[in-house]
Amino acid sequence: MRPKIYLFGDSITEVSFADGGWAASLSNHFSRTVDVVLKGHSGYNTRWALKVAERIFPPVGSGGAPALAVTVFFGANDACLSDRYAAFQHVPLHEFRQNLNSLISFFKKRWPETVILLITPPPIDEDARLRHPYMENPSGLPERTNEAAGAYAQACISVAKECGCPVVDLWTKMQEFPDWKEVCLCDGLHLTQTGNRIVFEEVVKILKEQGLSPDKFAN
Repeated sequence: MRPKIYLFGDSITEVSFADGGWAASLSNHFSRTVDVVLKGHSGYNTRWALKVAERIFPPVGSGGAPALAVTVFFGANDACLSDRYAAFQHVPLHEFRQNLNSLISFFKKRWPETVILLITPPPIDEDARLRHPYMENPSGLPERTNEAAGAYAQACISVAKECGCPVVDLWTKMQEFPDWKEVCLCDGLHLTQTGNRIVFEEVVKILKEQGLSPDKFAN
């Protein structure tokens, strides 16, 4: 069997095999050398991710196979505000940190040699979130803010450093682009093709730094 890279995350991961998606580009990048396996769960936060991780990633020897790398891309739903219409997805910042630590510990125990790559939540365009609500929004206020997303991004970076894991600071990287709200985001949260390209390029760069590139596995 070919070695695998697993992509574990929320809807930004779930839709990433769409045309121009970052997972589709990653699969093409590793074509015929590594299988890129999608484990995206729309709407999930880190609390729910922990509940299903055991079933999604079976142990080696019982149907599971060790992975070269796994991306952990959560936080956009955890960062929903606790007093807005998407409060059911909210996870307090301190619990978010604990959950990321627990997910990292889970993967390290399951696959000791696997590269665990964290990706921060993206920035938020609050005006666009008002134009693209998921459900009725009686408050007239966005369910997410860029400030809150930034706090969760910083927590993700901090946990990655504490655990010795590489991290893509997507929240900061996207805001380096002029007109990032229109260029990188299609609804204030999910990614345009440009946004997907940024994720792909950052992931490939870090995987290469970790010694994971197609030429290493060519046969």
